[in-house]
Amino acid sequence: MKKSVFVFLCLLAGHLPLFAAKLYIPMNADDQSNHLKAYGIAFVALQSSVTVDWLLNYDGGAFAMDQNEAIERLCKVRGVDYKVIPDGQYLGIVNKIVDPNFNGDIIKLEKPPRIAVYTPTSKLPWDDAVTMALTYAEIPYDKVYDDELMGDKLNQYDWLHLHHEDFTGQFGKFWANYRMANWYIEDVKTQEASAHKHGFKKVSQLKLAVAQKIRDFVAGGGYLFAMCSATDSYDIALSAEGVDICEQPFDGDPMDPNAQQKLNYDHCFAFKDFILERSPTRYEYSSIDNTDYRQARPDNDYFSLFTFSAKFDPVPSMLTQNHTTTVKGFVGQTTAFRKEFIKSNVIVMGENKAENEVRYLHGEYGKGTFTFYGGHDPEDYQHAIGDPPTDLSLHPKSPGYRLILNNVLFPAAKKKPRKT
Repeated sequence: MKKSVFVFLCLLAGHLPLFAAKLYIPMNADDQSNHLKAYGIAFVALQSSVTVDWLLNYDGGAFAMDQNEAIERLCKVRGVDYKVIPDGQYLGIVNKIVDPNFNGDIIKLEKPPRIAVYTPTSKLPWDDAVTMALTYAEIPYDKVYDDELMGDKLNQYDWLHLHHEDFTGQFGKFWANYRMANWYIEDVKTQEASAHKHGFKKVSQLKLAVAQKIRDFVAGGGYLFAMCSATDSYDIALSAEGVDICEQPFDGDPMDPNAQQKLNYDHCFAFKDFILERSPTRYEYSSIDNTDYRQARPDNDYFSLFTFSAKFDPVPSMLTQNHTTTVKGFVGQTTAFRKEFIKSNVIVMGENKAENEVRYLHGEYGKGTFTFYGGHDPEDYQHAIGDPPTDLSLHPKSPGYRLILNNVLFPAAKKKPRKT
């Protein structure tokens, strides 16, 4: 009996200091009124050298830290629900989570990640869910684009998000509908000037070089997150190294007639065996995207999150923390990924079974990881060019936006060896 008590106390000692009150932030559906701002509170704590416990699969993925008056005041200012609990009560929570029969774990968040968003400096007529989430949660980030990546400045960061982007050099496939729009004309000029500045004849060549810089960033241990067209266009660009996949409206000469046969899927992070979309007038890159095949309507479009074993698979468990396992669907240029084109080693974290599509996936590349999330804006079902940005103060409990912020905090986790 004495031996078992000693082992138990040693286990607890690894999770928290004894005799210290805890600031506890619940993340369930009923007890938290601003889930998105709560991530910003956790980030501020990390910036203040306060270790944060992320309670996986407990109370909606709650956060806990040593009581701190400054952080407590910040919770009040930002409207984040919290409570201060005595050490004995928190010991009981830890006891429940570490029980082998409970599917949960405690992840230590220790150091705030350095965050970069790959986004153009020009104001293009669409918004980006990740920058809106970071801004609303009050999490700082830097903007980087081709100059910074070609200048090898990615090594200054831990986490990179790819803004709505076309890495194939086809200017988002907007030519058919927007080639006379001022914003499109200016974007083409800017992109072409940037390509020439960096010694490339074509934008597609510059974008491939940028994609390879990102690949090396991930291989070296970086964390990559992308949404919408930045997901499939990224992999397509990697697969098409040395191959002209752009038709004349985009680069002044025809696509290589044998482009499809020359693709190398081994270069891709997540996708395989896809078929290129050759038409310059079709708003699509390849067969990866499921947008044109799905039957869902706004009132019945939902996808389900997988529940992972937190003690054995902490990474996908972190990335799927939420107060619900059912998330409203939303569309984009790349809405979702057709299952037959996803590599077998990729982890599917969210899917719409009725549409046979994957909405949310994760994988490893080298020493780093990538996470791809289909769709454009989790709280605007069909965000159109020119629409106003989403006001996240109207959606502070958004499950779809929580998935984005899970990825932001994920790099702060103390690494644990994978159990087998």
